[in-house]
This record gives sequence, C-alpha cells and structure tokens, in this order.
Amino acid sequence: MITELQSQKFRFWSFVSMVLLVFVHGYNLQQSYLQPWTMPGEPLTITTFTEYWLANGIFRFRIPMLFIISGYLFALKDNQPHKKRMNKRVRTLLYPYLLWSAFGLLFTFVLEIFPYGRQVVQQSNLMRLDEHRDLLHQYHWYETLARWIFFPVPYQFWFIKVLLIYNLGYPAIRWCVTHPVAKKIFFPVAILLWLATFGAVLIEGEGLLFFSLGVWMQKNSFDIDNAKRWWRPRYWFPVFILLSALKTVLAFYPPGQAAAPMLTIMHKLVVASGFICAWYACNPLVRWFMSKPWFIWASAFSFIIYAMHAPLVVFTVKAMQMLPVHWTGYRLLLFVVLPGCLVMLAILTGAALRKWMPAFYSFATGGRGIA
Repeated sequence: MITELQSQKFRFWSFVSMVLLVFVHGYNLQQSYLQPWTMPGEPLTITTFTEYWLANGIFRFRIPMLFIISGYLFALKDNQPHKKRMNKRVRTLLYPYLLWSAFGLLFTFVLEIFPYGRQVVQQSNLMRLDEHRDLLHQYHWYETLARWIFFPVPYQFWFIKVLLIYNLGYPAIRWCVTHPVAKKIFFPVAILLWLATFGAVLIEGEGLLFFSLGVWMQKNSFDIDNAKRWWRPRYWFPVFILLSALKTVLAFYPPGQAAAPMLTIMHKLVVASGFICAWYACNPLVRWFMSKPWFIWASAFSFIIYAMHAPLVVFTVKAMQMLPVHWTGYRLLLFVVLPGCLVMLAILTGAALRKWMPAFYSFATGGRGIA
C-alpha cells in the first residue's frame, strides 16, 4: 500500500512532468533535436542559455520520474495475474497509442493540404524520410502504416510504446532486480545502457533503468519518503544547479573532441541530481498544490496534455519562426508563452470532451481522469 503523501506525489509529479514536457518540446533554437551531447551551434545569449539550460538540463529529470513511478505502481499489483494486467494495459496504453498516432497522421495530412501548412510541415522536418520526401502526402502506404504503428507523428508516444514493452516483460524484469545474482549483472548493464543513451526497437537505456529501479524499490520496501544520508537534497542541489549551468556553457563552447562524452556524463549527473532534489525536497510544495481544488482538477488532465501537445507544438513553433518578427527576446518569449498556451488548450479541450463526449474521452485517455 502507498501512503497519502506518496499518492499525492505520484499524481503531482506525473502532472508536472507532462507540463515540463511541453516546455521541452517548445524549445526553439536552431538545433531543435536535443540529445545529452547536443551543441546549439549559435552564439551564447540570454535566450539561448536560458532555453538550453531549462530544456536540456533543469527539466530533464521528468522522464526518469515517470518511469520510476510507472515501475513502482506496476509492481504494487503483483496480486493480480500478469495476463489480466496486460489485458488492461491494452486498453490503457495500446488503444490510446494507436488512436493518437492516427490523429497525428490525420492532422498532418490536413495541414499539408494548405500551402502555408505544407511549408510549415516541410520546414519542421518532422515528416522527412529522405532528401526528396518531407511530406506525408509523399509516403507510400506501407510507410504510412509503419509511421502509425512504430514511429508516431506524436513522437512523445515513444514513452507509451516502451512502457508497454516493459509491462509485457515485467516478470523477467522483476526476476532480474530481485534475484541475488541476476541483479548484480542486470543493474550494471542497465546503467551502462543509460549512460550510453542506448536506443533500439525494443530496449532503450533510460526507460529500462528507471522502470527497473521503480520495481526494485517497491520489492525491497525502499524508503521513498525519507532521504538516506547520501540522497539528501542539500548535497545534490548544488550539483544540480551548478553542473547544469556549466554543461550549458560548455555546449556553446565545446572543448574539442572530448565535448560529446563530457556533455553526456554531465547530463546524466544533472538528470540524477534533479530527480533526487525534486522527489525529496519538494514535499511542502506537493502538499500545498495538492490541497488546492483547482490544481487537483487540472492534474486530472495529465494524459490529454501529453497526448495533444505534439506535433502541434512543433508546427506552431515553426509557423511562428517563419513570421518576419525581429523583436529582442522574441524566441525566449515564445518559449515561455507558447507551451503555457498549449497546456491550457489541452486542459480546456480535455474538460470539454470529458463533459460532452465522456465515452470517447475515456477511450482516448485509457480511462484516465474520468472522476
């Protein structure tokens, strides 16, 4: 069983992580695809520093947070047969995945019908297959099918795809993290995959490590309420802030051939320290927000925020960048305002669907946020 505070923290951080995800995807520097070792390739300014520091530093703990919560909660229900749980996962994960992936394709297809929309899609490079094809209208049927099933236009759904795979393989993961010998092999391998930012069709490093950690914590009754000595935020907060700032500066002034591995290691330390600080140091913040009816109401729409924001955020950012605007601080203002507007749009859309089309809303969210 979980305590009331733990339940509040799971809900709070699930919602906050979704909101932060929109801001990360609202990043609008020239090099828009963020990896731990990404170097912006443009001058260091207040705008570029702030966006990179937040989007590729401060906000990056959110994915480990979501995977650990998912692993911990899934491990709580071992009293249920695994087949029964997977049947439920088809409804809560697979059906929404396929629905929103199809919607992303339809939205892009309609956008490409209009000349300006077609230009936006081309400039975003989101649909690019090769140097000659960068529109959905240029896909063959089997490429569209593959995009629907394996590579969703709402690219954030990689998390749902991976989570479904780890849920399916949960018995093996549970054995690996609880068997006395297996865990001594499994965790070093998982950590190496995480450090290498490994990604493949069925396995990727970040999700495997943190989902497994969530399972291990639940099975070993790990104290997730009180930080042990070396997990106390006062040790990790300076690491989190200073290292994320240093990493940001080095990304603009890379130190030669060692830049990529150095940035990667620093990135991983920022992610780990950020997670520790967020989970253990923010209990008063969690209690305050979770005592507010408006926040509890808004947090019910976590999934709809997650599902709706992309590819809309990419196309909107690109459309705004194509406007002949040259204000000082324009990109930073766009980075702050646009994601906030999209979060509000998603919440209002979710509220309307829940009220007027409850059956569809339940299907589209996998039954989340109904109450």
